[in-house]
Amino acid sequence: MGFGDLKTPAGLKVLNDFLADKSYIEGYVPSQADVAVFDALSGAPPTDLCHALRWFNHIKSYQKEKASLPGVKKPLGQYGPVGVEDTTSGSAPVKEEEEDDDDIDLFGSDEEEDEETKRIKEERLAAYNEKKSKKPALIAKSSILLDVKPWDDETDMSKLEECVRSIELDGLVWGQSKFVPVGYGIKKLQIACVVEDDKVGTDQLEELITAFEDYVQSMDVAAFNKI
Repeated sequence: MGFGDLKTPAGLKVLNDFLADKSYIEGYVPSQADVAVFDALSGAPPTDLCHALRWFNHIKSYQKEKASLPGVKKPLGQYGPVGVEDTTSGSAPVKEEEEDDDDIDLFGSDEEEDEETKRIKEERLAAYNEKKSKKPALIAKSSILLDVKPWDDETDMSKLEECVRSIELDGLVWGQSKFVPVGYGIKKLQIACVVEDDKVGTDQLEELITAFEDYVQSMDVAAFNKI
């Protein structure tokens, strides 16, 4: 697996395609995987690679706290799509050492356990999982209407909307949109979205949207309603 050389257009294209349906390199939160790939870039991806640029601007906002992000940084070649050769180093990706099953203890003890102790722990774990599965999950959501304003009447509004919709976050769903005239031949993008309150905030959306600075002048919240 790998992205190839991320300092080349080909490597950046692989990264952009990889992020087309993902918010992060691994998992659903920023991690050391994102830091490893971010550090391998020579700068921001071009604006036509909107998925990679959206991800770059988001991870850039974590630079002051990147050392505290979860996970363990691995060699660059161990991230990315399967089947892409890693040309950034002269050696093959490091093969992870197989772990001895005897060293893995899900319950925090390395001591030998008798069958009765194992049975009790398994019963408790099963009871906990059953109780957790029956507990109703209340998810607070909000419906938001955003006004995204371009720089002038020469801004490509279709490209602006494409950039906005390229933002993908866990807990964010984009809805309908339209271009609304504001005067002097200038139109703004008015776009609706539904967010999970615990996962996505308007400040985060504003930061990500205004990061497309070639197209976006500003973003305002036109309407905000709890669902």
